[in-house]
Amino acid sequence: MSLPVLFVHLVSQEFCAPLAQCKALSEFSVVNADGGSHWLDQWQESKADAAIIDITALSDQELDLLAAGDLFSHQDVILFSEGKPNPKLDQLMLGGSVFHFRTPVDFESVNDTLEDIAGYFFHSQAKRQGVNSSNLDQFGLLVGSSRVMHQLYRTLRRVARTESNVLIIGESGSGKELVANTIHLASERNHKPFIAINCGAISPELVDSELFGHEKGAFTGAHRNHAGVFKQAEGGTLFLDEVTEMPIEHQVKLLRVLETGEYRPVGSQQTLKADVRIVAATNRDPQKAIENERFREDLYFRLSQFPIHVPPLRERKEDITGLALHFLAHRNTEEKQNISISPAALEAIAQHSWPGNVRELKHSVERAYILADDQIEQQHLVFDAPPLQSPSSVEESIPAGVALEEIERAAIMNTLAENQGNKTDTASDLGISVKTLYNKLERYQAKD
Repeated sequence: MSLPVLFVHLVSQEFCAPLAQCKALSEFSVVNADGGSHWLDQWQESKADAAIIDITALSDQELDLLAAGDLFSHQDVILFSEGKPNPKLDQLMLGGSVFHFRTPVDFESVNDTLEDIAGYFFHSQAKRQGVNSSNLDQFGLLVGSSRVMHQLYRTLRRVARTESNVLIIGESGSGKELVANTIHLASERNHKPFIAINCGAISPELVDSELFGHEKGAFTGAHRNHAGVFKQAEGGTLFLDEVTEMPIEHQVKLLRVLETGEYRPVGSQQTLKADVRIVAATNRDPQKAIENERFREDLYFRLSQFPIHVPPLRERKEDITGLALHFLAHRNTEEKQNISISPAALEAIAQHSWPGNVRELKHSVERAYILADDQIEQQHLVFDAPPLQSPSSVEESIPAGVALEEIERAAIMNTLAENQGNKTDTASDLGISVKTLYNKLERYQAKD
């Protein structure tokens, strides 16, 4: 944030030295009146946020000019005087936020007053930023002014103009889909569809159908023709999110399409040509996924013609408070509200580690927005998910005699709801495979 501007016009030398000792001056950009143009003109030209004016030797004409102007109506003004009664001074005191210090001036009180003025300025500036605008740079759907983000922007601009397959690697919540969509928007395919599919959220039995489509009657339940994502994204970009979560036996089919450029819908004898640009993403380390036999090495090399690493939020700390204000500004615009955020809340946001990255920050701001009245305070911020119950409290909460299947079903459904339907994260939290989770969900659905 910029510093408030403080205009200073001192006539009596007895005020100069003690004022210079006020520590609160460091919170201002100080403009001193000089011997050039008239000090009143300099004051107006400075566009100051506050002023210190020594009126001990001002003429009646200058006091009249002060009283007639509107400088007092939008600034905090500190006046120094010798304390002699003056009707014109009394009139000035009615003009706005005016602090009058008489000799001998208590400069500790002056320092406290300057600190209050600066604090109010920073609060108001944070409010203006939060309500009206974002100060972050932007490329495509990405925002951020840090050096690492500008480097990412330049990389995306270059790769977007090619037809190379891209593999985006980044932690959960870091914005991988926004990166993929930005590549699409900056490419020559931007007039065609951008289709995204989460490879970890597809039932293993339906992977082929979702990718390549199927003909009516190809399998039980196939009551009509279905266009797969390769067909839906024709001419555009196909985004394969969490590609390392795709069942290993289906990865070879995807590899074949990437190698030949052809695919065949389930139940069809017709071979179709794939005209899509492939962008894939994973929150896993690809090499570890290969070592753990979760990801085919040949598919990795085919997808990663151009790998891109998306930095986690902790590597772009200078963007954190700007992102918080960005999200607040957009929420205020959507809701037609004027909610601000306190400096203490912004500082707490700046100091948090954000393991959930930009997604966690966005959700925290939105939760705080709902809880706040006129201003988001530190107590409105919720950073971490509620801690899991300890084994002892879980044991105490489950009544005796409940069937194990009911306990298992409750654990699965509650975890699925907590993860907003994300089956990959749910399986990870429960310590089971995605395939096992799908099998259990299908069994529950059959019973219902």
